[in-house]
Order: sequence, then structure tokens, then C-alpha cells
Amino acid sequence: MTDSRIAKAQLGTGGPEVGVQGLGCMGMSFAYGPTDAEEARATLERALELGVTLYDTADAYGQGENEEFLSPFFRAHRDEVVIATKFAMTIPPDEPTKRIIRNDPPYIRQAVEDSLKRLGVDVIDLYYMHRRDLNVPIEETVGTMAELVREGKVKQLGLSEVTGGELRAAQAVHPIAAVQSEWSLFSRDIEAGVVPAARELGVTLVPYSPLGRGFLTGSFTDAATELTEGDFRRQQPRYTGDNAAANAALLEPIRAVAKAHDASAGQIALAWVHQQASVHGLPVIPIPGTRRRTRIEENTAATRIVLTEDDLGVLDTIASQVSGNRYSDMTFVSAGRE
Repeated sequence: MTDSRIAKAQLGTGGPEVGVQGLGCMGMSFAYGPTDAEEARATLERALELGVTLYDTADAYGQGENEEFLSPFFRAHRDEVVIATKFAMTIPPDEPTKRIIRNDPPYIRQAVEDSLKRLGVDVIDLYYMHRRDLNVPIEETVGTMAELVREGKVKQLGLSEVTGGELRAAQAVHPIAAVQSEWSLFSRDIEAGVVPAARELGVTLVPYSPLGRGFLTGSFTDAATELTEGDFRRQQPRYTGDNAAANAALLEPIRAVAKAHDASAGQIALAWVHQQASVHGLPVIPIPGTRRRTRIEENTAATRIVLTEDDLGVLDTIASQVSGNRYSDMTFVSAGRE
């Protein structure tokens, strides 16, 4: 019988080995509309059985509700899981399109205490700066994060949506284990600056939304008409209206490659992200999100698909044809500053 557990990869220079695919947990209680909490909890357990050990959340997801939702699972499996959470971003419930970003030391210190309490643990394995506050020097932010490591509240540091230059400036203050950015067949801007910097510095890339918020799987074709009120994908330009119609046509080559591999479109999209590790020469641990056991089984199976050079040639043409930005406001992501 074939072992269904996924392979492992190292999280940062000298860091722990984790499953080569993690799990983005945001949608289990936030952002993607109604959820089945019981099935979501069963999905967490099934992921662990399959070798998924890196679990990703943030204090911004439901104003801490996502961390609280995950807490019982984390405490039950504390020695088996690597907990990643983030600080820096607040999303006002009455203004879901607004982002309040803070990186100042007093804010960070309060944020880590709040996350530790909600998670019900003594230390956070990987603590990310979720977004960059341009009013605070990144050296000051990372300096405060480094103090948390020395105090035993945090084990490793991560950054999300930073430029290559910002990553180098941060690394000069304290080792950075991981950089989290959107990376998929639809989003490849980080390959210009962030990926080379991460490779040079020994930083692991943790791609979020490797399935294009589900669009690359074909699960929806227009967020505005098919997804429920409150689903934040309705706010993202590339998944609505004329952009969505144009982008849906770009899925055809993915489906063709999927048919040749007897796989789903989503598995091919994930396999492409995994294969960027060998293409670019650095560890890559994507964190596709799901709240269903069948999907976690499908996603982890994608780690065993090897795409041919011909496959990569077909798929590599897609990103340059995508219509619309990832977000309506790109100023708080690395592509808006690179």
C-alpha cells in the first residue's frame, strides 16, 4: 500500500522539518462564507494524518476568532504541529474592504500576548508580520520581533508580502525563516525580487492562495454572482465581471494538463507551485486552504505529481494573460512596492 503521507521540507535555515504542504486555516471560520465547524475540525485531523504539520492563521481572521477556533486542535496535538500566526492587520467588521496596518513595538507586544492567549499555547512556532506599515522602519519592527524570540514567546520569524529589499533589511536584524506571499499560476510577481532574495538568504517561501482562492479549481467562475454575501472574494477584481470571464478562459490549458495526468485542475495548479522549489532552488511550502476532508486528500496528493517540461511550458504562459489585480488596493502588498 502506497504511503499517503506527504514528504517534508525544512522551514528556514536550521528550522524544523514540516510537511511540504501546509494548511491555510482562514476559511474555516472567516472570509469564505458559511462553514461547517464539525467538518472543519475533522479536516484538521485528517490533514495531520496525511503529514500536514504547518498550520497557518492570523489575529486578523475574524478578530481572533480563527485562532480561538484552532486552539483545541493545537493544544491536543501540540508536539506534532507547527503553529504559524500573524500580527499587523485589523479588518473593521463594518468596513470589510478596509485594512488598518500597524507595526509599532507596543502594538506587536500586545498582539503576541493576545494571540498566545487565544491559541492557548506558551510559544508561537512561526510569527509573521502580516503586512508592512510604511510608517515604521522594518528594522524596528523586526527588532521587536527578535526580542520576542529571546523572551521565548516566539521560535521563528516570518514576513508576509514584503519586497526583496525589505527581506534583506529584515534579515540583517534577525534571521527570517519564511516569507509568505501569493504565488500561483495567476500570481507570479514575487519571482522578480522576492524569490531570488529568499534563495540567497536561505528563507523558505510559503505561498498562500496557490489555488487562486479556488478559482483555479473551477469551483466558481464569477464571485459576484455565485458566492454568498460576506465572501471576500467578491471584493477581488480578478474574480468578478469581465475580468472573471477572461480569466476563466485561461483555465483550459490547466484542464488539458490535468487530463493528461488523470488529475484535477486544482492538483495541477498545486503541483506547479510545488515544482517551483526545483525551478528556483529554494524550499517552497504552499498553504492551500480548505475546510473539507476530501479536498485535503486531493491537495496533498498533488505533492506527488511531477510535471514535464512540456507541461511547464504550457502553464508558464498563463500569468501574463490574467486580467485584474489581486486586490482592489495593491499598496499593502509587495507588488505595489517592488
